[in-house]
Amino acid sequence: MKQVITFDTFVRWLGYALLVVGIGFLVHYLSSVLLPFAGGWLLAYMLYPTVNFVQHRLHVPGRVLSIVVTLLGFMTLIGLVLWLLVPPMIEQFGRLSQLATTYLQRAANVDSIPEAIRQWTENNRAGIDRFLHSKEFNDGLREALPNMLRVMGRTANIISGIAGSLVALLYMFFILMDYEYLSKAWLKIFPKKSRAFWSELASDAKAALSNYIRGQGTVAFVMGILFCIGFTIIDFPMGIALGILIGIMDLVPYLHTLALVPTVLLSLLKATDTGQDFWIILASALAVFVVVQLICDLVVTPRVMGKAMNMNPAILLLSLSVWGALLGFIGLIIALPLTTLLMAYYRRYVTRDEAEAEQSAT
Repeated sequence: MKQVITFDTFVRWLGYALLVVGIGFLVHYLSSVLLPFAGGWLLAYMLYPTVNFVQHRLHVPGRVLSIVVTLLGFMTLIGLVLWLLVPPMIEQFGRLSQLATTYLQRAANVDSIPEAIRQWTENNRAGIDRFLHSKEFNDGLREALPNMLRVMGRTANIISGIAGSLVALLYMFFILMDYEYLSKAWLKIFPKKSRAFWSELASDAKAALSNYIRGQGTVAFVMGILFCIGFTIIDFPMGIALGILIGIMDLVPYLHTLALVPTVLLSLLKATDTGQDFWIILASALAVFVVVQLICDLVVTPRVMGKAMNMNPAILLLSLSVWGALLGFIGLIIALPLTTLLMAYYRRYVTRDEAEAEQSAT
């Protein structure tokens, strides 16, 4: 049957499209304000099962005390992980600095590097004064000042990010206080005739998001174990600690690639300490990265995430890229909830897969 599209229908759908575009621009404009709230809600969503368990199963009196006990438990766990990771890393990097200083002293045939710098400065004072008053130095300084201001601006952004994190913790605390009420009361912002639609959509999105969190946690756990095994086989410095760190970083997809930086430094440390070839050590560490990444991408991730979400990992990575490009960092925070929301809407109201599955189940 052909459906006639009237002018009224066209105007209504055009209004919906303009509303969606307007909301997108508004979210982008208010991203600095909405980011702490989105982060606080996400933290509250992840901590609520634990808070509920502490309050009702462990019989801790009161929601406030249950939240405090839960936060103390997670802070203790995070502190334990940092205690296992940070001191060995500081010790290894301190040893690397010591080896580098010894190498420079031997190469330059000096007993003290600061004393050598002072002597060189005194011997070349005239040339240094001439360079400081030269046109090239003034032009370079003039070009470097904007870069210095940009660095200062980034430092201010870091400070504001720390303040935003504290605000997100406050949001998380107050959301957890009335989580049951807020998880239902938000439907009241919609007209009564459309609340059933949004309730079903939110239920589908919540189930998909829960499956994603469990699936990504499983993938990160397996990846951490594989890296620990691989680094132990090649006798890499701090192999267990680095494997645990990579597993924690992989809770955010593909963030573990940043671990290549300490990998290079630890390879240099082992080469300096043992006399082995640096490139062979680095190549063996990179081989572990390649092998583990292939195992996870070809075997672990498709099986775990495909079963958890019925969604290809490439779609997940594409969603992070698209929402990040549209909304910046806040887009990365809300990318997965929005993607699961759109997928839930598509399956329930376009292809009607969810509706048919519920009808067949009943």
